[in-house]
Amino acid sequence: MPARHPIKLSNATLADLPEGIDRPRYDRGRLTPGIVHVGLGNFHRAHQAWYLHRLMQEGRARDWAILGAGVRPYDAEMRAKLLGQDCLTTLIALAPDSRSVEVTGAMIDYLPIDERNGSLIRAMADPRIRIVGLTVTEGGYYIDPATGALDTLHPDIAHDAAQPDRPRTAFGAMVAALGLRRTAGHGPFSGLSCDNLQGNGAILRQTVVGLARMSDPALADWIEAEAAFPNSMVDSIVPATGPAELALVREMGIDDAAPVTHENFRQWVIEDVFCAGRPDWDRVGATFTSDVHAYEMMKIRILNAGHQVLANAGELLSVPTIADCMAHPAIAAMFRKVQTEEILPYVEPVPGTTPADYLALIERRFSNPAIRDTTRRVAFDGSSRHAGFLLPILREALAAGSPVSGLALVEALWARMCEGHREDGSRIEPNDPNWDNLRAAAQAARVHPRAWLEGAAVYGALEEAAPFAEAFEHWLSLIWRNGTPAALDTYAKGG
Repeated sequence: MPARHPIKLSNATLADLPEGIDRPRYDRGRLTPGIVHVGLGNFHRAHQAWYLHRLMQEGRARDWAILGAGVRPYDAEMRAKLLGQDCLTTLIALAPDSRSVEVTGAMIDYLPIDERNGSLIRAMADPRIRIVGLTVTEGGYYIDPATGALDTLHPDIAHDAAQPDRPRTAFGAMVAALGLRRTAGHGPFSGLSCDNLQGNGAILRQTVVGLARMSDPALADWIEAEAAFPNSMVDSIVPATGPAELALVREMGIDDAAPVTHENFRQWVIEDVFCAGRPDWDRVGATFTSDVHAYEMMKIRILNAGHQVLANAGELLSVPTIADCMAHPAIAAMFRKVQTEEILPYVEPVPGTTPADYLALIERRFSNPAIRDTTRRVAFDGSSRHAGFLLPILREALAAGSPVSGLALVEALWARMCEGHREDGSRIEPNDPNWDNLRAAAQAARVHPRAWLEGAAVYGALEEAAPFAEAFEHWLSLIWRNGTPAALDTYAKGG
């Protein structure tokens, strides 16, 4: 039964939490750090930190505790919340017909947010730190969309190259810390990206080594030769925390300033190439493999691309959550048709799972009504997510001479959404780092549809691919002429 008055979460109150709530059974005071993780959002705390907590519950990995970190001023708010409760987190798993709650404690501190990232650099330079993890979003790796290489002209990268001792970015801080470790005769740490990017470890290597090469080529050579950057695939649906989630945790008897709700599913597939050791995450459900690529391709193309298929249509039709989109007949029909006809052909099976089986799993997960994952959250930063999740599929389909009508419709829905108003006339608030440019292109495309392909700055040579450009023009013109519902209906009927 929930407590009459919610108990303020802290080390001192763990024994007082309501009966039935799992909590750390290990002495958190005896944990020592082995990981610095940059990006302490809900996903990390429900996923990577949870796996480590599970190991600690078994009496293992006590020297792998997490130091949280951030590099932006807004991270200070989360730091204050977590330090105020001894870096404990309440996790609430939401199945369609049940829920469970546990308190996790693998994180033991949150580093100060410094303008020059001095605290972060010093922590990562400590030889006890053997892994530096990141969840900084797909768009946070400074990738030039035209070339896929490091964007050396970006102001943040240029700053860190010119002033490596006072970096703005997590990557600049990693370079500075690796430089200190090399000078002191210590080995490097492993950099572990936990973002939804194909080849995320290779991309992290590209960013760190490329940035180092701009200021210290010898250091770059050392990092290239000695450090490790495992590829990984992470998967769990973790909504943002809002008033409903705060009320839910209080209802369960806990006063937690930053609780996390999540689906009752997790997957973590990791390339087993670490340069300074690693926790035995496989003992608690993670998969170590020499080939992450097939797993990440299946997940990114069916789940992550699928999220974008749903979210823009949902925003336009004022459908609030992904589960609601799956319950919307027209949106769900469009999702299944695009997936089966234009995405699954470009996904290979993995051990124990076919693409069709995985799609069925994703449809069940997306349909979970207990997970209030908003279309707005999923649609955020479409300029990175369309470029990373959908356009690679589109390029493969065009190269194969296969149909792209459904993918073109998805891009047209994104263009229509970026105009800034739903079908009911309500305003869509800015929801992309490039919103102003996207909205200008979307407004121009209302009259000349191909203005979107030229102005959105994500398509490159795709704007010259006639099968795609012509299908896109058809769909966007139809959407503006007859509305989103008519376009979905036409697509469902094979138009």
